Amino acid sequence: MTTPNKPTLHPRNRHQGRYDFPQLIKSSPELGRFMITNPHGKPSIDFADPEAVRVFNRALLKAQYGIQHWDIPADYLCPPIPGRADYLHGLADLLATDNDGEIPRGAMIQALDVGVGANCIYPLLGHVDYRWRFLGSDIDPVALGAAKAIVQANGLGKVISLRQQGNARQILAGLLKSDERFDVTLCNPPFHASRDEATRGSQRKWRALGKADPKRKLPVLNFGGQNNELWCEGGEIRFVSQLVNESVALGQQVLWFSSLVSKASNLPGIEAALNKAGAVEHRVLEMGQGQKQSRLVAWTFQTPQARAAWRQLRWTKPAP
Repeated sequence: MTTPNKPTLHPRNRHQGRYDFPQLIKSSPELGRFMITNPHGKPSIDFADPEAVRVFNRALLKAQYGIQHWDIPADYLCPPIPGRADYLHGLADLLATDNDGEIPRGAMIQALDVGVGANCIYPLLGHVDYRWRFLGSDIDPVALGAAKAIVQANGLGKVISLRQQGNARQILAGLLKSDERFDVTLCNPPFHASRDEATRGSQRKWRALGKADPKRKLPVLNFGGQNNELWCEGGEIRFVSQLVNESVALGQQVLWFSSLVSKASNLPGIEAALNKAGAVEHRVLEMGQGQKQSRLVAWTFQTPQARAAWRQLRWTKPAP
């Protein structure tokens, strides 16, 4: 890596500075055929090409995280890894506030990824960086099949489990067993309210990337994604509000719930939903990557005293 140019990334994020493309190509030669020179004269890839982004992610996961096998079906969401990593680092900091400032690491920490997707990215990064165990849920059996293939190919079946949410109208309801406990949940919600809105958002990305060349035929959605990954009726605000409402019933099974929120304008509505649901505490953690700003919202239904008891019971290692 060269001089950092992403000062807003979390200090523990592995992706500080410019990407070392020669090193990435050395470990993943297939990436070489997607290399271009960007408008600033620097080596890059065409981020408007879904195949290029997919191969780039595969190379990044291999070089930075030791993930040897990763692939997703065509037209499924290919996530920006640095931003996903920042979410996990933010959650680690959140858990540290209930642990005398020390980040809890290891298999004692159970995380639930709501909407794991075909890419399985949060469980992969979270296990490598913090050795947490994960359960990933999704409504899409094809996505779960792809995620399962990634988990099995990397020998991670003992630390990453997958489960289908059988009711596509529900998020958390009916998902967990009564005896299951999770220290944290995470979710990357669909943030568009319609397919047309998602398409317009992708077109704005092309312009921002400087790739809107009228001579080229560009894909409709430059980072891929199925309908349920990109948009839902009511958009982000409705989805997260439903997530909040369904979390009430699991308030004693989960220490901290959380969700990514891409639009700051949605925060007042989400905070109103949290207050109505009776959350004991909620926090908004700002995140940034280059020009993109986002934030995660975390909430709990447990008092500080209950959280201290939770930590003592679940996070304290027994004496030898």
